[in-house]
Order: sequence, then C-alpha cells, then structure tokens
Amino acid sequence: MKYNELSPEESYVIEHKGTERPFSGKYNDFYKEGTYLCKKCNAPLYKSESKFTSGCGWPSFDDEIKGAVKRVPDKDGRRTEIVCASCGAHLGHVFEGEGFTSKDTRHCVNSISLKFEDKEKCCEEHAFAYFAAGCFWGVEHQFEKFRGVHSAVSGYMGGHFENPTYQAVCTGMTGHLETVRVEYDECVVSFKELAKHFFEIHNFTQTDGQGPDIGNQYLSAIFYVDEKQKQAALELIDQLEDKGYKVATSLYEASKFYEAEEYHQDYYAKTGKTPYCHTYKKIF
Repeated sequence: MKYNELSPEESYVIEHKGTERPFSGKYNDFYKEGTYLCKKCNAPLYKSESKFTSGCGWPSFDDEIKGAVKRVPDKDGRRTEIVCASCGAHLGHVFEGEGFTSKDTRHCVNSISLKFEDKEKCCEEHAFAYFAAGCFWGVEHQFEKFRGVHSAVSGYMGGHFENPTYQAVCTGMTGHLETVRVEYDECVVSFKELAKHFFEIHNFTQTDGQGPDIGNQYLSAIFYVDEKQKQAALELIDQLEDKGYKVATSLYEASKFYEAEEYHQDYYAKTGKTPYCHTYKKIF
C-alpha cells in the first residue's frame, strides 16, 4: 500500500508515537459532518456523529468505524494506545469509564493523525464490485481496510444452484466461486483502483485455485456489474500481460450474490488469525 508523505511534525506523532500540544489541533473544536481519515493511509476511522466535546484538548470520539482502529496496551500497562488498523499509524489513546457519553468510551486522538472528508463531497449512493480470489476470508480482510470501501462481505456467485451453503459450494458441483462483495464510495475510490488492489493481493496466475486451496470455487474472477467495470478490468489484464504475466483471472457478468454464513463474515477479525494465502504485493 502506498502511504502519504508526512511532514516532520506528522511523522513525530504518527510514526514515533508523539503527542501534539492540547488545544492546538485543528480538529479539537471542529464539528462539520463527514468522515475522519488516517493521515498516513487515508483509511476511514471515525464518523462525525461519534465526535463529542470532552474538554481534554484533543478530538474525542466515543466509537470508531468497525474494524478501523486497533487497541494496543502500552508497555507500562497504564494506558491503551489506539492505532490505525490498516497501517499502524499512532492515533492516541482510548479511555473507558469516564461517563462522557452513553458508550462510556473516549478515543483521545491527535488532530495531526487525521484528515477530514466533508460529507458534501461524498457520493450519496455507494457502488458495488465483486471479486473472487480464493478463500473469501483473506479477500474480505484485504478489502475491508481499503480507502473508500464501506463494507466487504463474503459470499458466493456464479453458480447454478439457488441458496448455496458452504458445504455445497465446497463440493465444486454448484458452480459458485467464493466471492467478496465490495461496497464502495465512487467519490473516494474508483473501480479500477479496487481492481488493481484485487490483482495485488492474490496470485492471479494460478489456474487451479489459490495457494493451498485447490478447486473451482477458489478460482480467480471478476464479476462486473456494467460495461465500464468490464473495460477497466480488461485494461488491467492487458497491462499485466504486457508486464509478462499469464493472467488466469476470468471475467463474468455479475449474477445473484448469496451472502455466506455468519461465521464466515469478518473471520480474521473474530479469530485473530493471520491470512494464509493473501498478502499485498505492489505490481502496478
């Protein structure tokens, strides 16, 4: 993932876990409607509706966007640090039991660790993209933290069997591929950027599955919702072939998407395990 260039002051706080002076940050007394993003990687962190006045001198939030913030106990055990779950950027600390809001939680965040995206600049309606790249656990995990992505949901697409179950899909007889539905804001990220990320998180040259997962349900594919998405995918495949890659990814028109069982959703967040066959490798 490409990160934003940081000033020395930003690097001091974000990369070296420093703290800005209280009441000095631009977002301390700031209440526009919108979304607060990570200054280092642009990942959405907080919605404006979770911001409140605490009088502490730093921006305060009583909740984060699901999965966007990671808690890390300080070495001395006295406080709990909060970092961007996407890139590890230092944000500040989290406190509980102070009674400021009904959620009884205060994320104390350095303004310098944040960027703000005005609500008026966001698209009113989200778009959808569908990617199959092997086990959907890892694909979902890789897309959930990508900028502009509202949600990533594991499921099944492309088969001829109604209401498929995981057990049925695993037989390879239903024709479905393990697929992730990505809901995203087109004003923040384009389908082409998402498709680039798709190619960069899996082995798109493998013809029999993905990594150790072998079978038709694990094949690489993009299910396009319109001609624009199809053409963008074809352009990227041409670029990859020009680079010498033999692309095994198939393109199909999107069909009915079936959400996978609940225990498959947010699998790595629930279990704390590490994806075993999906890692990021810059190609474009």
